[in-house]
Order: sequence, then C-alpha cells, then structure tokens
Amino acid sequence: MNVQRFNQLPVAEAERLLRPCVDIAAWVAAVIVARPFSSLDAALAVAWQAALRWQPEEVSQALAQHPRIGERAKSQGQEAQFSQREQAAVDAQDAELGAALLAGNRRYEQQFGQVFLIRAAGRDGQSILRELQRRLSNSAEQERQETAEQLREITMLRFKELLNDE
Repeated sequence: MNVQRFNQLPVAEAERLLRPCVDIAAWVAAVIVARPFSSLDAALAVAWQAALRWQPEEVSQALAQHPRIGERAKSQGQEAQFSQREQAAVDAQDAELGAALLAGNRRYEQQFGQVFLIRAAGRDGQSILRELQRRLSNSAEQERQETAEQLREITMLRFKELLNDE
C-alpha cells in the first residue's frame, strides 16, 4: 500500500496493519494520529520519533512477539511473514549453525531474561551468531539499549515495507 492509501484508512484498519510492525500501542497511536503524511519520508520520520519514546516495559512486551533467531514464528499472520523474510539468510539446513544459535539463544535468555533480538534482514547466520556472542558481554543496561535499537530498526524496515507495497 502507498502512503496516500494509508492516510485514508479507518483507524481500526490502520491499527491492524501497524501492529505487526511492532506491538506497542503508543507507537501505533502516534503514527495514526500524525496522518496524513505528505510522503514516505515524512511517515518514516514520525515513526522513528515515536520509536525513540519507547519505554523499557513496552520493548519487553514487544519482544514476546519475536521468535528466536533461527526459529520460525509460531503464528501465520503478517508478523510471522515479516519474520520469515527477515531471517531468510539464516540457513536452516546448517546443523552446526543451528546448534550454535540455539545454545547462544539459551545462554542469552538465561543472562538477560529475554529473547535475543537482532535486525536479521541483511545479515547471514554467521554474522548473527557473531553479534549474539558479542552481545553476551554487554551489561544489562547496554543490552537494554541495544535491544531497543534493534527493535526500532526492525520496526522501521517493516513500516517502510508496508508503505512501499503497492
């Protein structure tokens, strides 16, 4: 859908389309209330500014929607479709990589109490594994900030994809 069509959607329909980008009600509301957008760039600027205001508890809630890296989303909705495309470069047939990602995910979850989140789009499985290993040395505060940044990047990619789809 293009920006002009998005501008014309009823609020409930716009909410339904935005939630798979990120399930943070304040972000969804901020994007909707800022309509109409004059361009894709204007929409992205508003979405980015709204994402900068996320609170830690909102980020934690949104993480619950994301599958582990190397695993497929359990649902079949738009969120799952986004995730499958984003993780397409993670070779599901590479058993060694799969085992390393699983072990890293488990260690990360034990250490930080949340799923490991990374913008997988544009990264292959080995680079994701290297980032996972690097981030295991983060402090809790560093990781909270890095996770929020990764969630913002994912959200922006999804929002841009949504508005670029004619």
